[in-house]
Amino acid sequence: MISKTIKGNSTETIIKEIDQATSDGFKPTLAIVFISVKQDREAISKLLNEKGIQIFGATTAGEFIDGDIEEGSIVMMLIDMNPAYFKVEFIETNEQTTVDDAKKLGVIAKNTFNNPALIIATGGIFIDGDQIMEGIIDGFGKSTSSQDSELTVFGGMAGDDLIAEKPLVFTNGKSTDNAIMALIIDKDYIDVRGIASCGWKAIGTTKTVTKSEGNIVYTIDDKPALDMLMKYLGVNVEQEANNGIVAFLNSWYYPLQLERDNGDIVIRATRFANSENRSLICTGSVPQGSKIKFAFPPEFDAIETVVAECESIKDNTQQKADALIMFSCVSRHLSFGALIKEEIEQVQNLWKAPLVGFFTYGEYGRSKIGNNEFHNNACCMVALTEKPQ
Repeated sequence: MISKTIKGNSTETIIKEIDQATSDGFKPTLAIVFISVKQDREAISKLLNEKGIQIFGATTAGEFIDGDIEEGSIVMMLIDMNPAYFKVEFIETNEQTTVDDAKKLGVIAKNTFNNPALIIATGGIFIDGDQIMEGIIDGFGKSTSSQDSELTVFGGMAGDDLIAEKPLVFTNGKSTDNAIMALIIDKDYIDVRGIASCGWKAIGTTKTVTKSEGNIVYTIDDKPALDMLMKYLGVNVEQEANNGIVAFLNSWYYPLQLERDNGDIVIRATRFANSENRSLICTGSVPQGSKIKFAFPPEFDAIETVVAECESIKDNTQQKADALIMFSCVSRHLSFGALIKEEIEQVQNLWKAPLVGFFTYGEYGRSKIGNNEFHNNACCMVALTEKPQ
């Protein structure tokens, strides 16, 4: 399996790059496309569709390709994967039907291959990432026909250059914000392995979420959640609101750290706040009774943690991959600035393979000790390698 990465700041540049990439007889069947909302997504989709290339696409909050960090651009990975080894699925959803729609995807994955892996991207601002993962796992159930009965899921939430209005996912002839986009891969033929890693560190004592509903946290230790966050972290979100809702972009730096019963840690970004009822609106569920801590931005040793954990999933130090896909939270870019390039380059150097990725509004995947989870403020890396037949 061969993969080639290309980039451009216009449709015209991408046309030339595709022509150059295929000039040696390379015939891609799949394109991983991460694109700014500023670019002509429809033109790019039409171009790939006319060439008979299937599309897994998402809009971004910044793009990267190999060692280059981009902004407002188009990055793309072209792969000549056997079409019998993958299927692209696109399911529209909404806030009320998220779990049921994600469950449909889990069923489709189970019925498509005996041993499937899913790489997903989701659109929309108010879709609960936890419900996406919950539905997929529920729909898939437990497989008895595969040596590996645990479903592999990795991916990210689409972005829209931090506008926080309408991040999109798209494939051939389909594009919308509230949707689940999935690349279903047959693991009997393609080795798919990955990990979600973070590095954010908690501060202070453990607190209890005393009232919540889904992804809305009303009180922490019986006090208004917004007031608690402002008090302990010294941030202020008192600004002009739309129906009481304010976009709380500073929260990328100051998320909640949610403690799971198995000892795993999941980060929840508080993307919005309600200035009227003083609640926090997170990108994923925060169950009532949850134990949490507030968290500050990571120190630079968080990059070392991510690189080490990405290396831990290799069978040996010489192991390489055919393609790398990375979903990195936009908070990492905001926190590390230009140093985020170092994190991406070091992960790529571990696997010696072409890499494409984007800065996300949330990530999906399994951490080193945990289950499949929806994450915030994490780096999710996926390595694809065709197995010898």
